[in-house]
Amino acid sequence: MSAVEGLTKIPELRRRILYTLGLLAVYRVGCHIPVPGVNTQTLARFFQGNENTLFGMLNMFSGSALENASIFALGIMPYISASIIFQLLTVVWPYLAALQKEGELGRQKINQYTRYATVVISFVQGTGITSVLIAADGGSFVYSGGWQFRVLAIITLTAGTAFIMWLGEQITERGIGNGISLIIFAGIAAGIPTNMNQTLQLVRDGQLSPLMVVMLIAFMALVIGVIIFLEQGQRRIPIQYAKRQMGRRLYGGQSTHLPLKINTSGVIPPIFASSLLMAPLTIATFLPAGPAANFIQSAFGRGGTLYYIFFVSMIVFFCFFYTAVVFNPADVAENLKKYGGYVPGIRPGKNTADYIDKVLSRITFGGAIYLALICLLPDFLITKFKVSFFFGGTTLLILVGVALDTVAKIQTFLLTRDYDGFMKNAKLRGRRG
Repeated sequence: MSAVEGLTKIPELRRRILYTLGLLAVYRVGCHIPVPGVNTQTLARFFQGNENTLFGMLNMFSGSALENASIFALGIMPYISASIIFQLLTVVWPYLAALQKEGELGRQKINQYTRYATVVISFVQGTGITSVLIAADGGSFVYSGGWQFRVLAIITLTAGTAFIMWLGEQITERGIGNGISLIIFAGIAAGIPTNMNQTLQLVRDGQLSPLMVVMLIAFMALVIGVIIFLEQGQRRIPIQYAKRQMGRRLYGGQSTHLPLKINTSGVIPPIFASSLLMAPLTIATFLPAGPAANFIQSAFGRGGTLYYIFFVSMIVFFCFFYTAVVFNPADVAENLKKYGGYVPGIRPGKNTADYIDKVLSRITFGGAIYLALICLLPDFLITKFKVSFFFGGTTLLILVGVALDTVAKIQTFLLTRDYDGFMKNAKLRGRRG
């Protein structure tokens, strides 16, 4: 059964999809409710001139909520930061590592700590943004910079992030798909009409020919196809399980495989690399005009050779780093050995771990190069064709990745529902004696 048929025939799936769309609509409405006391017009002009800084990136992920100085201005980034921090801490902190191995109860405890950390990070970031709004541009971003405004803004921004976090968890639990990912998806997708309008305006002004627009659309479709192909691509290592005699029965002997994704790290490396490169540009916006500010702008601004070298290098580094955090070949080899599995031609134990690590390193390098090329795509189009190309880089990876994940969740739901329907009328009877 397809997703469209499931939407029309299965009431529960329809309710889940409508519930998800309803909560996403609530999020989008909140992105346009400003924090009391902020001059939104002056702030919007500031963001138009600082699109290539960290503020521009945060504004993109918040769905222009930061530009509007809305109650959701911090977006979901504090929750993502807290999640990444605790994911890294599980590697170096034995207490969290033990919690993760306890199963569902341990994961719930880690999620609780993540929520607390999200509130703390939101409070710190809210304090920083409020201080910047009061001090920057001679205080023109706010109508009154007193302590009353400061306290109200910090509480509002912190509560807004906590509410978004709650929306994401409700979508995950009662809706369809990953709630946090869908909120990011909705924020980025909200900018599509604006960027399409900008492209059409270039056509009206004669700066872009209709033929070039058609070529860009075809090229975009090709890039999306490549992303889908590589995001779903796997290197399957064959696994054979030895036969075991238990009583009078012979168990095992089946063949399976260990799937290794080409891009295990997802969109984390581009996000980290972009954040680190945009941090100097953000600092430069508050420096007085002079040699230091000009050097930072020329060294880390888009289009410079140093920028591309740092960007590609950091993407490759974070691909290997994040893959090493989330995937441990030694643990996989140990589990295979424990349950009688082995790679044909490879000794169990350390040799298997070394072989898996060797294969994983090769495909991770290929995945890092693929991520770097996709992320450099907008710069190539802007430089060569002088067109603001929205569908590229991190945004395109997020849009396609979340869409694939949501479709997979719907298919899993339909499959589970079919099995439930198959077993619904089955009657299991105990043996009479």
